Amino acid sequence: AQKPSPEPAESQSFMCRAGSRARGALGMGPAIWKKQGKETLYALRLFPVGGYCAMEGEDEESDDPSAFINKPIWQRCIILAAGAFMNFVAGIIILVLLYMPVDAYITPVIAGFDDGFQYEGESMLMEGDEILKINGYNIFTYSDVSIFLAHDEGEPYDFEVLRDGRKVQLQDVPLTKEIFPTEVTDVNGNTTTEDQLRYGIAFTVKEAGIGDKLKLSALNAVDFVRLIKVSLFDLFSGKATVNDMSGPIGIASAINTTAQQSMTSMWNLVALIAINLAVMNLLPLPALDGGRIFFLLIELIRRKPIQPKYENIVHLVGLGLFLVLMLYVSFNDIMRIIKV
Repeated sequence: AQKPSPEPAESQSFMCRAGSRARGALGMGPAIWKKQGKETLYALRLFPVGGYCAMEGEDEESDDPSAFINKPIWQRCIILAAGAFMNFVAGIIILVLLYMPVDAYITPVIAGFDDGFQYEGESMLMEGDEILKINGYNIFTYSDVSIFLAHDEGEPYDFEVLRDGRKVQLQDVPLTKEIFPTEVTDVNGNTTTEDQLRYGIAFTVKEAGIGDKLKLSALNAVDFVRLIKVSLFDLFSGKATVNDMSGPIGIASAINTTAQQSMTSMWNLVALIAINLAVMNLLPLPALDGGRIFFLLIELIRRKPIQPKYENIVHLVGLGLFLVLMLYVSFNDIMRIIKV
């Protein structure tokens, strides 16, 4: 009998290596350190960006009963969603840490108006109103007010407010920014009055207890998820374009700019990015974990899996399209930085 020739080590599938049913890496690029665990080959790679976990049976057939492809659908869904879940948890933890030192916070309850404010009255806004909705968008925190006023700027607003214990609908309020004198305090504590373009509304400040801080953290996480939904809707409706998107270069630039202004704002942006990654990765698109979960749902309906080679083709095409989009977005990021 002819003795089989050994395959080159690097060309072998990782699950063929002794004891390796999975690979996990921190970072990308060439491996600078490896350690074989009981069933997992661990690696530290040269470029400290991202990482991955690859399992036997994830992209190919396998006869091993412990391989990914041979596990129940619900277990595979949990595995695929685990990375996005941890991104979401990381974002929540950052938000909690940011809010814990806070002694007070601004609520969406109107405390008063600047002199000359034109939109006060029974059919418009009144002192003591708690803003519940703006143009159909729920208002969870004070920041939502500025976000959704800016989102539909230039158009009349429909408000829902809580006034004297009852909900009141305010239709077509023509609220616009105007010049109002504003007190500004510099880093040395000196206060001066400057004319600024504002809406002219002052909001109530409330002392923050532990419960308030945890609630604010959760509400901001919900807000981050909603902003992704609103952004995607704007993109598909034409209100925003691909040119408004930012990739890794634009994100890094934004983090750097924000860090120079405030470390708190920077970490808030990092939390937004973490939660953004969690949500985007679960969208049912090829090459994303959400796309893989979508194929598992098809398998559940069909009661048999789609052949891995066909699924891999779909993910490969999706990955190619994402790379093209990433190159285009990165080019726009670079051009924006150069123009600045």
